[in-house]
Amino acid sequence: MVRLKDLSEAEQAHLLTKNDPPLGPSAWNRLNQNINTLRFALITTAGLHFRDDLAFEFADATFRPIAGDENADDLVMSHSSVNFDKSGFAEDVNLVFPIERFRELRDAGKIGSLADIHYSFMGAGLEPAAYEANAVQVAGMLKQDKVDAVFLTPV
Repeated sequence: MVRLKDLSEAEQAHLLTKNDPPLGPSAWNRLNQNINTLRFALITTAGLHFRDDLAFEFADATFRPIAGDENADDLVMSHSSVNFDKSGFAEDVNLVFPIERFRELRDAGKIGSLADIHYSFMGAGLEPAAYEANAVQVAGMLKQDKVDAVFLTPV
């Protein structure tokens, strides 16, 4: 992670304009069932997609579906932030999209199942309100897929 003091003055000023107050109280829900019965989906803000999918653009609030049965090694990253080091992703996609770890948990009976579709956003530069319509759409699709819990990897 880059330190603010190591960035140019212009980039420091840009990032400091995003020092917004918290979005509000946490929307945590109490877990009323065993984790080994839950259906999980993964959501990342790493700007991941398959090579044939439309790449994320700068300041892009859209999302890309990631089919749960696809090979995660075929994912590419079009995250646009120059402040994000992509070398870890190049070594192991599970750093930003831990699908293999979740498959292992499922296979070991530690979680119930995995969603048919997972989702990727590109988390660079936009205010939370810009994502609202797409987040609501994804929430509806997760509900249709009977997802109980989401594991978010913010990048």
